Amino acid sequence: MKNNNFCVIMGGGVGSRFWPFSKEDKPKQFLDFFGTGRSLLQSTFDRFKKIIPIENIFVVTNDAYADMTLKQLPELAKNQILLEPLRRNTAPAIAFAVFHIQAINPDANIVVAPSDHLILKEDIFLSEIERGLEFVEKNPFLLTLGIKPSRPETGYGYIQENHEEIVDGIKKVKTFTEKPNIDLAKVFFESGEFVWNSGIFLWNTKSIIESFRKHLPDIVNKFNEGKEFFNTPREKEFIDQAFPFCPNISIDYGIMEKADNVYVIGCDFGWSDLGTWGSLHEITEKDDNNNASLHCKTLYVESNDNVVTMSDGKLVVIQGLDGYIVAESDNALLICKKEEEQRIKHFVTDVKFRYGDEYI
Repeated sequence: MKNNNFCVIMGGGVGSRFWPFSKEDKPKQFLDFFGTGRSLLQSTFDRFKKIIPIENIFVVTNDAYADMTLKQLPELAKNQILLEPLRRNTAPAIAFAVFHIQAINPDANIVVAPSDHLILKEDIFLSEIERGLEFVEKNPFLLTLGIKPSRPETGYGYIQENHEEIVDGIKKVKTFTEKPNIDLAKVFFESGEFVWNSGIFLWNTKSIIESFRKHLPDIVNKFNEGKEFFNTPREKEFIDQAFPFCPNISIDYGIMEKADNVYVIGCDFGWSDLGTWGSLHEITEKDDNNNASLHCKTLYVESNDNVVTMSDGKLVVIQGLDGYIVAESDNALLICKKEEEQRIKHFVTDVKFRYGDEYI
C-alpha cells in the first residue's frame, strides 16, 4: 500500500540568537547542543523516521547547507534535500516542499516541523503526529500543534482554542496572538483557553495549496508556472529562477492567521523551541545556584543564574556574575546579560559591520 504520509523538516535558519556558539557556517540545527552525539537536525530526523518512511522525509534548507545536511543525514538521497537559493522566510520554503511532494503523491498528508526543537516525551509526540495526520487526511483543514502552557511566557506566540467548535476531539482555532507582554501572557495563561504556538503544522496537499491560492496567490501562481518541473532534473533550475520573486513572509502571518479552517491539538510532550539562551538555560541541568553549563567544565564563585558554553574541553571560572550568558566558539566570546539576550542579533550585525564575516 502506498504510504501517503510525508514529513518536511525546515533546516535553513542561521541561528543568530545563539551566536557565537551558532554561526552562519554551522548554525544551531547542525550542532550537538546536549552532548548526545546527534545534532538537533539529526535528532529531529531520528524522531520522524519512526513513523514516516525515510523516502518520504524531506529537508528544506539553504544552498550553503547542502553538503552539511547530506553529511549529517546520509540516509537521505540527494533529491530529498530541497535547496533554497536565498532566504524568503517559511511560506515560500513550505510551498516549495508542498509542490515537490505533490508531484510525487497528490494525496500526500504532510507534517512540517522545525529542525531545532527539543522533544522530551517522544512517544506522546509521535502519537499526536499520527493522530494529526489521520485528521488532515479526513478533513480539509489546516492543523497545528499547540503546547499547553506551564507559565505566562512572553517569548512564544499564543493560540486561542474555540471550545465550541470541535471535530474528532480537535478544537478549532479562534485567534493567533504574537508574543504578548507579561500582563497579557498572565491573562492567557490563567484563562485556560490558550496554548503556545509550536510552529509544527499538518495538512493534506490539496488543503494547503488551496490556502496558498486564497491567501498567498503570488507564491502559488509563480510555482504553477513551472509545475511540470517539480520532482524532475529541471526543478532546481526553476526554483533558482522563481524563488527571488516570492514574498518574504512566514507561513504563520501569510496563511495560518488568516485562514478560517485552522484547528489545533493542545499537547504536552516536553517541548522547547530552543529559540533563546533563556530557553536553553531553562531545560538544562543546573547547579544549586541555577547555573547551567554545556560542553565545558565550570567553577562558579559567588555567581547565580548563568548559562555558560565553551568549545569542548575548556575550563571556565566565573566569579561575581548573576544572570549572564557566557558563550565562546573558535574566535569569538560573548558575555551578555540573560535578560537582554534579544540584543544578540544586533551585536551580530555590529560585529559584521565592524569586523567583517570572519566572526559571524
